[in-house]
Amino acid sequence: MADAPRARRLAKRIIQIAASTLEHEVKDPRLKLVTITDARVTADLREATVYYTVYGDETDHDNSATALASATGVVRTAVGRQTGVRHTPSIAFVPDAVPEGAARMEELLAGVRAADEEVASLASGASYAGEADPYRKPHEDDDEDGLDEDDPDDGPSRA
Repeated sequence: MADAPRARRLAKRIIQIAASTLEHEVKDPRLKLVTITDARVTADLREATVYYTVYGDETDHDNSATALASATGVVRTAVGRQTGVRHTPSIAFVPDAVPEGAARMEELLAGVRAADEEVASLASGASYAGEADPYRKPHEDDDEDGLDEDDPDDGPSRA
């Protein structure tokens, strides 16, 4: 059983090999918009999942997925040749969900900014419902030191 650091090192190497192979060895024009973003390797080093993004519209995504499926064998051969592991891991290309998640986060942040601006515009002309300072303040006594001269528990008497 391989250790996790070795699997991470192999995953980093697979990212480099897959990107280089797709750029230099695979002559498919559908792969021009593909970027390899991440790779994950199982602990036993038998399976590798390579994540990718495609910059383009939905037809570019579909075409790139088809091209990557046909180039899987070439990429796996290159990985086996350049890594020197006993068993070359099987390669699966999976579209990366990070760009869609980032776009969703941007939409949510824009909604929050709009709500904040609305609250700020409502608050600009508003006045307080009660006093300007709603917190209670302690009562101030007439004595400066707070000691009562007639109370025996306040300290020594002066008699």
